[in-house]
Amino acid sequence: MARAYFAAMPATQSHSRPTSPATANYGPVLAPYACDPALSRGRLHDEPESSYRSVFQRDRDRVIHCGAFRRLKHKTQVFVYHEGDYYRTRLTHSLEVAQIARSVSRALGLNEDLAEALALAHDFGHTPFGHAGEDALDAAMAPYGGFDHNAQTLRLVTKLERRYPTFDGLNLSWEALEGLVKHNGPLTGPRAAAERPLPAAIAEYVAGHDLALDSYPSAEAQVAALADDIAYNSHDVDDGLRAGLFDIADIADLPLVGPALQEVRDRHGDIERPRLIHVAISQMIGAMVEDLLDETRRRLEQKSVATVEDIRALDGPVVAFSMDLVAADQAVKKFLLENMYRHQRVNRMTVKARRVVGEIFERMFAEPDLLPAEWRGRAAEKDDAGRARMIADYIAGMTDRYALEVHRKLFKADALS
Repeated sequence: MARAYFAAMPATQSHSRPTSPATANYGPVLAPYACDPALSRGRLHDEPESSYRSVFQRDRDRVIHCGAFRRLKHKTQVFVYHEGDYYRTRLTHSLEVAQIARSVSRALGLNEDLAEALALAHDFGHTPFGHAGEDALDAAMAPYGGFDHNAQTLRLVTKLERRYPTFDGLNLSWEALEGLVKHNGPLTGPRAAAERPLPAAIAEYVAGHDLALDSYPSAEAQVAALADDIAYNSHDVDDGLRAGLFDIADIADLPLVGPALQEVRDRHGDIERPRLIHVAISQMIGAMVEDLLDETRRRLEQKSVATVEDIRALDGPVVAFSMDLVAADQAVKKFLLENMYRHQRVNRMTVKARRVVGEIFERMFAEPDLLPAEWRGRAAEKDDAGRARMIADYIAGMTDRYALEVHRKLFKADALS
């Protein structure tokens, strides 16, 4: 039975978790504006909490042990898995984001476990083949509310993961759900970044469980969002160099990257190219983290932030880069867009990926008997919109190689098994 905790929740949060001697020390001392697990708003479905793990540690553990996390191993970041074993996948990217988020959170006195849980789960909703797959699935779902990977992450952790006997989803804490949905800021109200309809999956969920979509999320969620920026900028430069999509000379004048390369050369001289790249990427990450810490501390002091509710009530994010770093970050993104994401080699993969995802959806929507047995029965009970959403759920959960195999079996004459 769902708890009615939210309607009666006082502004300072309330603690409903059983106390025990083991709950006395969950890690470093938290800043007053951090999310305190002892003051969590709880879970939608009642269940006893752990005697030796905090609420947020348990969130993190549930994320790591779920099927969606394991599938990230074979989901594209930029390069499809058969391009090579060295390049990042969604899984290795998520681990890098989590490491950065934990380091930043510790330096700011925030809750590392919550930030880590959000970092590890933030890409659950991504389709196979990265943004190419999402674009194709969004186009196929246009008549039925579209497809959004952030909304799909919410569906996964609240509905599609079926591991526990008394509820669907992972039954994560309110703070974890808030952070996953709002890590880029408010979705409704005057503080929302853009006027756009709520993704269907989010609108459906919050109709029965309020996640306060008009406010900013916790500082931990904001840290996870910017740790994502730091990780993918730095490792996309790394992967692009190693894949030969551009060379060191092409990025010598690029903000962040160029100064990092020069600093390594000044300190170590003429070192091997792989060592130069590795240390320069490390320098780049360090520079972005230092800037993030300095700017966030400045904002915390300027805005006299004293509680997590103060952070939620602000008119802008409290965790941020400086204006100079934002400009440098945008320059790096522009370079990667032009020289990596739109590279002929990546474009060739993108076109194929869109076709694979679009054709799987079209065939399965027309012939739902092609779905696996555990999906087929539920699809038969749905109208067109419900069947389309279920097929989107199925496709979004595929790994790259599984999607390619399904496509081969559906469309290749020699694949009759």
